[in-house]
Amino acid sequence: MRILERLASAGVRSMAPVVRRGLARTLPLVLLLLPLVLLLLPLPAPAWAGPVDWQEVPATADGRQWWDKGSLRRDRRGTLSVLSRFQAADAGENTLGTLVVMELDCAGGSIRDRSINGLPQWQAAWKEVASDPLAAAVLQQACAAAPLNHG
Repeated sequence: MRILERLASAGVRSMAPVVRRGLARTLPLVLLLLPLVLLLLPLPAPAWAGPVDWQEVPATADGRQWWDKGSLRRDRRGTLSVLSRFQAADAGENTLGTLVVMELDCAGGSIRDRSINGLPQWQAAWKEVASDPLAAAVLQQACAAAPLNHG
């Protein structure tokens, strides 16, 4: 009760009619301009998922691997990213496998996994592909098919 008395003595009650009058004047204008403002706001373009164009590399005793030709992208540093899919030899035919976004250093012959099954690999280290024939084949084929321009 004391708080209300303090507010009343400070003139807070007398502010309510002023606020009401201000809202009564500006609310119609806001409601009139709101659709126009919403029409002028830039909306994000829809992201359309295109068909996946899997390119299979020669299988090994470790399993099978594919890379998506439509996912090839070069960044500003010149490295290439590609979506790949690995299926272990013991996984069975009905298994999708592991989806990996790989970053490829075509000139240096190394790769690193940027994400595995959608989980980012923040501190992924570059590794040479010499000991991994599947990764080496992905690197060779994807780099040969990649656009030369950046972006």
